[in-house]
Amino acid sequence: MPVSSAVSARLRALAALRRIRHDWVCLAFAAMVVAGTVHELLPPGLLGQQTRNVLFTAVVAAYFMALLTCIVLSAIRTNDRRLALLLLAAGVLLWAIGSATLTVHKVSEIKFPAPGESFFLASYIGLAAFLLMEVSRRERPALGVWLEAAVVCGAAACLAALLAIPLSDALDSAVMAPLLLALLYPLLDFILAIVVMGQVLLGQRACGARTATLAGGFALLAVADSSFLLTIDSGTYADSPALHLAYGLSFALIVGAARRRPPEVLNRRDDRNRSRVLVVAAAVAIAALVFDPGDDPFRLAITLAAVLTLAAAGWRLVLALREARGAAEALRLSRTDELTGLPNRRAVLQDLEATPANGGPLALLLLDLDGFKEINDSLGHAVGDRVLVQVADRLRTRLGHQLDVARLGGDEFALTTRRSDPIGLTELGREVCAVLAEQIEVDGLELSISASIGIAIRSADTVSASDLLRRADVAMYEAKANRAGSQLYEPSHDNFTRARLRRGEQLRRGIREGELALWYQPQVDAATQQVIAVEALVRWQHPTEGLLTPATFLPEARRYGLMPALSLEVIRQAVADARRWIDEGLRFRVAVNCAPPELLGGPLLARLYEAMKAAELPPD
Repeated sequence: MPVSSAVSARLRALAALRRIRHDWVCLAFAAMVVAGTVHELLPPGLLGQQTRNVLFTAVVAAYFMALLTCIVLSAIRTNDRRLALLLLAAGVLLWAIGSATLTVHKVSEIKFPAPGESFFLASYIGLAAFLLMEVSRRERPALGVWLEAAVVCGAAACLAALLAIPLSDALDSAVMAPLLLALLYPLLDFILAIVVMGQVLLGQRACGARTATLAGGFALLAVADSSFLLTIDSGTYADSPALHLAYGLSFALIVGAARRRPPEVLNRRDDRNRSRVLVVAAAVAIAALVFDPGDDPFRLAITLAAVLTLAAAGWRLVLALREARGAAEALRLSRTDELTGLPNRRAVLQDLEATPANGGPLALLLLDLDGFKEINDSLGHAVGDRVLVQVADRLRTRLGHQLDVARLGGDEFALTTRRSDPIGLTELGREVCAVLAEQIEVDGLELSISASIGIAIRSADTVSASDLLRRADVAMYEAKANRAGSQLYEPSHDNFTRARLRRGEQLRRGIREGELALWYQPQVDAATQQVIAVEALVRWQHPTEGLLTPATFLPEARRYGLMPALSLEVIRQAVADARRWIDEGLRFRVAVNCAPPELLGGPLLARLYEAMKAAELPPD
């Protein structure tokens, strides 16, 4: 109880700390907004200009300090996004330093470059790195991700440059250098917003409120940076409360979205959307390359951006072809049996499902090698594998013109053919058995392989490939039980598998409830005509079917692992009968049949010795 109370108290304290942090951040932002609003609404003559500048600088510094604190706290709480958030913090810090530099130098007239220009430009490196690193926070970004981002960014740059050409034609060449700088910032903001939307279309970022907030922050920043274009003819920087609010709100949106953990991307590999985005981006680059702006100063930038975009798109195409080749090879390997090189179970089921029911006749022959377990147990699995390889080669070379051969696993093979005549399929099954009956030489040994084959013909009521395979399996087990070689599936025999399952459960219950009985076959000395021993033969007194011989239930006992329990019950009864006969003055040996695996392993011998000791049987 004290431990659970301490844990609960700690959890409540952590929750309270999170609420305090959240409330502190909200209060800090509210205070900054109120302070900025008060500063902007103060009458011009109330405070001196120097005091107003100091107050404005303090408000801006406190605002950016609150933003950086939010980012750092989020980075501390998360491990997988820490690097991305620190890159964002670096970008915001550089932008704040650039803004502070402009404020300190009291720049009002347009200069090129202006004080703090390098800090503003460097801040975009941190912002772009944040966007690229955040989408791959759990794994190292693949080359394809970087190339896709380069294609989207390049296409956005080409589009933005094309849109800026009419504006450059309308302005005097004397303001061309400031114009280029004035266009650069909104273009960079526009490119970052396009990158966010491109990541959504490429399946790298989830579509939702967080993503919309992030893209909206960059879009609002582009609007704020575009204000410079409105005052470029006057030669002064724009300065208004609305502009300050736009800058502050844009960074608040970006940081607010970054603080929230991005949701998991559903369907990350939407190849159709990825292809559409890359094709559109490449088309924009081609259009920009074909377009001739004349002597426009943007010509070199447009050409360079278009060439780099097309180069990235071409490289991504090469990677896509390589990925497609690797995917095709992986698909081939997933449908191929590693040992024999034949198609595997997955390939058989997929091919059967892909073939429509009205696509013509189709039959499935399920082949199971008889006695293959003994080969593995006696000669080893390596020899067994070589036998399987030779069987596969023989089926493929001798019968490949009539059948499609596949290995389902173990010693089971599937043979499909475009035939539906029962007589012809039965003859084909016998031909397969005859081909396999030819001796196989492995490690100097000549082995004869026999097989049991179940044949199932696809009909209108065969609803699936697995159902067709089940029917062939039923026929195969019936062929194995009847030693018929091959057996055609009959709907009336479909209860064969169910009967085996039912028989196994009945036998389990019969062993437990004492339904087994021993019959003894005497062994007579030919010289003395005296009984010298008896052999115990097990019988099953079935409640409804009467007395059953071992041939009717021992296969199920082996199949369902009931042989140890059955053998122990036989030993118990044999020892009890032997003790009773000794007490009646009869002395002869009692023989009990046991399978070799039970003698070599398991508790059979130990239980036999314990029963003999408990019954005080003589050792002879």
